[in-house]
Amino acid sequence: MTRRRSSARFFDPTGARYGIPTWPWRMAPPHLRTRRQLAAEGLRPGGQDIAGQVLWHSHRYNAPGGVRAAYLYDIRLALPKRIPSRRQRAALAKALQARRICPDCGTDAGYVLSRRLGVCLDCAERMELAA
Repeated sequence: MTRRRSSARFFDPTGARYGIPTWPWRMAPPHLRTRRQLAAEGLRPGGQDIAGQVLWHSHRYNAPGGVRAAYLYDIRLALPKRIPSRRQRAALAKALQARRICPDCGTDAGYVLSRRLGVCLDCAERMELAA
């Protein structure tokens, strides 16, 4: 039989133990959201400080002590996401397109080139065979 660790040690709504208000997984107040939850609602933190955190046990990504954290922001202070202008989107598309062009053969690889290789996979394979 496996033992479940108690999440009661993560319950610190005053912030006395962890420095900021802390709750266990799925126990945060309803007006607090993570960045991803804000983004899903079309919002952003808007420069506000972290209002709290959620802590939970995890062995994923070798988290220190097996504990992971998600920072929370107050939805009442959140601002709408900024919408890029048409020119900003065009500049971004141009920059992304440049990352797809192989500097050796000059073709569009159809994917963003690896920074480690610096060239498309065909050119990298050609150079490997030549060496």
